[in-house]
Amino acid sequence: MTEFGKSLRADATPIPGLVVWQLPVHGDNRGWFKENWQREKMVSLGLPDFKPVQNNVSLNETAGTTRGIHAEPWDKFVSVATGRIFGAWVDLRAGPSFGATFTAEIDPSRAVFVPRGVGNAFQTLEPNTAYIYLVNDHYSPEAEYTSLNLADETVAIDWPIPLERAALSAKDRENPRLTELRPVSPRKTLVLGAGGQLGRALRETYSDTSGVEFAERADIDLTAGNIETSRRWGDYETIINAAAYTGVDSAETDEGRAAAWAANVAGVAALARTAAEHGITLVHISSDYVFDGQAPKPYREDDPVSPLGVYGQTKAAGDQIVGTVDRHYVVRTSWVIGDGRNFVRTMLSLAARGVNPAVVNDQHGRPTFTSEIARAIRHLIETRAPYGTYNVTGSGSAMSWAEVARRTFELAGHDPGRITDVSTAEYFADASKPVAPRPLNSVLDLAKIHSVGFEPADACGTLMDYVRRETSGAE
Repeated sequence: MTEFGKSLRADATPIPGLVVWQLPVHGDNRGWFKENWQREKMVSLGLPDFKPVQNNVSLNETAGTTRGIHAEPWDKFVSVATGRIFGAWVDLRAGPSFGATFTAEIDPSRAVFVPRGVGNAFQTLEPNTAYIYLVNDHYSPEAEYTSLNLADETVAIDWPIPLERAALSAKDRENPRLTELRPVSPRKTLVLGAGGQLGRALRETYSDTSGVEFAERADIDLTAGNIETSRRWGDYETIINAAAYTGVDSAETDEGRAAAWAANVAGVAALARTAAEHGITLVHISSDYVFDGQAPKPYREDDPVSPLGVYGQTKAAGDQIVGTVDRHYVVRTSWVIGDGRNFVRTMLSLAARGVNPAVVNDQHGRPTFTSEIARAIRHLIETRAPYGTYNVTGSGSAMSWAEVARRTFELAGHDPGRITDVSTAEYFADASKPVAPRPLNSVLDLAKIHSVGFEPADACGTLMDYVRRETSGAE
């Protein structure tokens, strides 16, 4: 008998992520009505916004019809329109809850959200039971489908109608036992631009983690126009986009302008569409160049952008596109130093060769090492911080490039007095190639990243460690 008049409520179960939903059913002399799936109300009560793409109905003519135990690579929302079922769920995901079981009777006033990797089964308790399930992906022959034997002795489901008297398929009778199954792997993380400075730092940060794939431009090219078909995206939980066109000055040329817009805007748009379609968290790297550098204070995440050059324009456009993805992190940074050609290595080389450089003294910011950016990205993802834009730089006092140069010379045992201060205008006065305008203030406010529990390392301390490694030959 369907229970009428309940309030919409979510009830947790012993299986992580498996939730029973009590559904309001309204009945009168004509029959009954219910909102079987109501995105706004259910999401506000904690249901993942799993974006169903298919609605299936299974009519089961006889009581005792039994189907399962199947774990497909998608989330399900299961319910019944008529009749009753005995539902059984077994966690087949890799992890400490592997093998955990939950059972419940489901009538039209109850529904169950079944997360990816949890085995789902039911047995009808009445004739002509209509079983309904919404799923958020389509069948693919390339996907992994896991099934468990309905009679498995380990999970020991107490079926109301014994299986020897139940109606079930020959295939379901022959499914493997729990001890024979390979647990369902979690959805993966994909790092794009894994050959760049930040990509290499991300390789190091995730070196202890399985399920993280690294793709370089030869594997996935944002400008190739085939992002949507380059992977089976239903297998991925997160994309970290460390790929970008970063030639600040070359972007001011005709060829560079086209390349920058292709990679930083068109390619990012394709990536954002893919992430949105498949419910993937998209992590994207932004830049201080989205600002004009005229503000008298550190820039907050919500300050209006006003880029001066082509590179900044493309990064600002990419940020706006990524912001349309429900699950996104835009990590905005500045003055990046990583494994490869960078400002500090240039200064160390000049110092060792006896060259006394002129360095600009009217641009101010904080050096940001790629190891810190990678650490912040992992923190945001693993702590499930609120989605949005976060500034990530080294912490401590702001300084000019000239001050960074003097500090680098000093740490390497050279006379910091060898550095000559010049303005940005003076430095580029005789440039023979196009030069992008630079923001003079690149200091980013770090209050928001602090608020989610991440403490950026002091820029001067990280610079000291970096110079020591570089000058000692340590890897």
